[in-house]
Amino acid sequence: MSAINDLISQIQDESLRDRIQNEVNKMAKQKKFGLVFEEHLPECTPLYDVPVKRGSLVVLKGGDINNKYIVGSIVNGIAKCMNKVTEEVEEIPVENLVTVAEFGEPIYPYLKPIDSICNAPDSDLWHTLIEADNYHALQLLEYLYAGKVDCIYIDPPYNTGARDWKYNNDYVDSNDQYRHSKWLSMMQKRLKIAKKLLNPKDSVLIVTIDEKEYLHLGCLLEEMFPEANIQMVSSVINAKGVARDEFFRVNEYIFVIRLGAMIPCKLPLQNEWIGNVKTSTTESVRWGSLMRSGSNAERRHSPGCFYPILISKDKRYFCGAGMPLKIDDDYKTYQAPDNCIALFPIHDNGSEGVWQYSRDRFLSIQEKGYARITTKTKSGLSVRYISEGWQKKVESGQIEVIGKNEDGSLVFDDSDYIKEFVPSNQWWIRSHDATEFGSKLLTGIIGKRFSFPKSLYAVHDAIRFFVANKPNALIVDFFAGSGTTLHAVNLLNAEDGGHRHCIMVTNNEVSDTEAKEMTAKGLKPGDEEWEKLGIARYVTWPRTVCSIKGENIKGEPLKGNYIGSDIPMSDGFKANAAFFKLGFLDKTSVALGRHFKEMLPTLWMKAGAHGPCPVIGENDDPDMLLLPDNKMAILAEECSFPKFEAEVLKHPEIKTVFIVTDSESGYREMIKGFEGIETFQLYRDYLDNFRINTGRN
Repeated sequence: MSAINDLISQIQDESLRDRIQNEVNKMAKQKKFGLVFEEHLPECTPLYDVPVKRGSLVVLKGGDINNKYIVGSIVNGIAKCMNKVTEEVEEIPVENLVTVAEFGEPIYPYLKPIDSICNAPDSDLWHTLIEADNYHALQLLEYLYAGKVDCIYIDPPYNTGARDWKYNNDYVDSNDQYRHSKWLSMMQKRLKIAKKLLNPKDSVLIVTIDEKEYLHLGCLLEEMFPEANIQMVSSVINAKGVARDEFFRVNEYIFVIRLGAMIPCKLPLQNEWIGNVKTSTTESVRWGSLMRSGSNAERRHSPGCFYPILISKDKRYFCGAGMPLKIDDDYKTYQAPDNCIALFPIHDNGSEGVWQYSRDRFLSIQEKGYARITTKTKSGLSVRYISEGWQKKVESGQIEVIGKNEDGSLVFDDSDYIKEFVPSNQWWIRSHDATEFGSKLLTGIIGKRFSFPKSLYAVHDAIRFFVANKPNALIVDFFAGSGTTLHAVNLLNAEDGGHRHCIMVTNNEVSDTEAKEMTAKGLKPGDEEWEKLGIARYVTWPRTVCSIKGENIKGEPLKGNYIGSDIPMSDGFKANAAFFKLGFLDKTSVALGRHFKEMLPTLWMKAGAHGPCPVIGENDDPDMLLLPDNKMAILAEECSFPKFEAEVLKHPEIKTVFIVTDSESGYREMIKGFEGIETFQLYRDYLDNFRINTGRN
C-alpha cells in the first residue's frame, strides 16, 4: 500500500491525484475476511416525471446514465449543461434530457395511480403493483411497513452471463470482469432495506437462485442475517434438463431465511413430497397401544399412571377406571367391581409399566371416543388410543367421524385424508416444472411476452409453508417479474379463505431486442410507445388483471383447474388490485402542503390499503377527509380539529389518523383522544422519516 501511495504522490494533476487517493483510502478500509467484493459507483435512477430545471442533475435520454450533466441555465428550450466529469459545457435541448437521482441523494416519492381491477367489491382487501426501480420502492415500503412484513419472496436476476439484467442501466454480460461484484452490490443494497421490512419476531425471506451465484448469495445472507436460521432447498424446475457443456441442469436453489419464531408449517402433502423423509405419519388413523414403551416406561417412573382400567367381563364395554395404586401396593390383590375386569399396564415379560395418560386424562379421551378395546393381542385384551395429533385432526374436521363402536370408540372415514408433514430439502414436484406450469401457463394467459417465468405452484408451495397459518399475512415481492407471486397469493386465499395482502414491485424495462427496435425508430425511454412495452405494463399488470378476471388477454375464459384444487381458472379470484407508478415530489412543496392529492395513495397504503384507493378532484382542497371504508381519516386544517375529532369518534372502523400540523406540541395534544388509533403527523412524519437515499441504508 505504501508503494501505491508513493506513486499517487507523483501524479501532477492535483484533482486527479486527490480522487485516486480517496478511492485507495476506501479500499484500505475494506474488510479482509468474509465476502469481499468491489464497491461500485452509486446506482442512478432516471426520474422521467421530474421537470428539468436549473441545478438539475441530468443525462441524455437513452444515453449512458453515468455520463451526467448539471444544468446551469435554460433558455428557449435549450439547456446549458456542464459535464460532471470533464466540466465541459454543452448546449442540449431539454426534450433530450431526463433528470436523474444518485443513490445517496434525498428524494421524496409518491404513488401515481395507473389502473385498478376490482373483482371483489365487498372485500376491503387490495393488492398493489408498483412500477419503479425496486431500491426506491423498498425505501417507500420501509416508510409504510417497517417491521410488519410476514414474508418476502424474491426471484432476482441469476446473473448467468446472458444479457438478462442491468446495473446502472447497462447490461451486465459474461465479459464484464466485475459481473459478480456488481450483482452483489446490487443485492446488498436491497437486502439491507428488505431486512428492515421483515417482522423480526416471526417472518421469512425466500430467495431463489441458480448455481451461478448461490455461493456468493449464501455468504451474503449469512453476513447480513447472522441472527436468522438459514437453509437452502434444492428444487427441480426442469425435469428434462437444460443442455450445457457440463451436467444437465435440472434444479435451482431456494434460500430460506427464518427470523424469530418462524418455522415451516406441517402441510397436507401428496406422496411425491415424501422423498426419503422418514415420518411416522400414516395415511389412516393410527390406534396405538395405551401402554407406554421405551424410556420412563416403568411403574416407578410415573406412579400416578399405574391404575386399573375397568372393562366389562365380556370385553365389550369400558366401565371406568380405578384410582392409581400406591407404589408398594400389589396390583394382583386389587379387587375389581362385579362383572368387571381390571386391566393394568403389565408388559409381556410380566414387568409393571404405566399408561400413557393419568387416570383423569384417560377418562376424558375415553369419553370422547379416542380409546378402544381390542382382544387381538398376545394377552387377549388391551386398550388402544389415538394420539393427540390425530385427536386434533378429528376435532378440526380433517378426519370425518361416521359413527361409534360398541365400546364407544369413534369410527372414522379417513379415505380423503392427506398426511401433513414438513418435507426434506430436496424437492422434485411435478407441478414445479417451469416449462409446463410457468411458460405455458403464462402464454395461455397473456401470450408469449415473458421468458422463463416461475411455475405458479413452485411459488405457491414455497410461500404456503410459511403463511398457511397466517391468513392475514403481508407478502412482498420486489423482483416481481411476470407477477407469479400475486397470482400464487390469490390462489392461496381462494383455497383457504385467507385475506393475505401482496405487494409487488417491478421496473418497466423493455427487452434488449425491443429496445434496439424502438431506438431505430427514434423512440426513447419515457416515450409512451416505449413504456407500454415495459414489463410492468406489458406483462405483470396484464397477468394480474387476467388471472383475477379468469380470462386471457383476448377476453376468453381460461381453461382447466388449478392443480391440487377444484378451482376452475375461469372463475378468477375474488380479489382487487391497484397499479401505481412511483414518482418523486419537491420537498418544499410537500412541506407547504401542495401535494395533498399526490400523497393520498401513499397514506392509503400506510393505513393498510383497505378498500379502493381514495381520489379527490384536481381543484379540491378539503380541510378534512373521513374515509371509513379505507379505515383512515386525514385532518388538513388544524382549525377544523374539534369537528374532525367528533366525526372520527363516530366511526370505530377508522384505525389510522393523519394530522397535518407543524406544531409538535399541538399534534400531541390533538391525538390524546384517539385511544387505540394509530396516528401520524404530516408532513413532518413523511419528511423526517422518509429520508429516501440519504445513505442510511
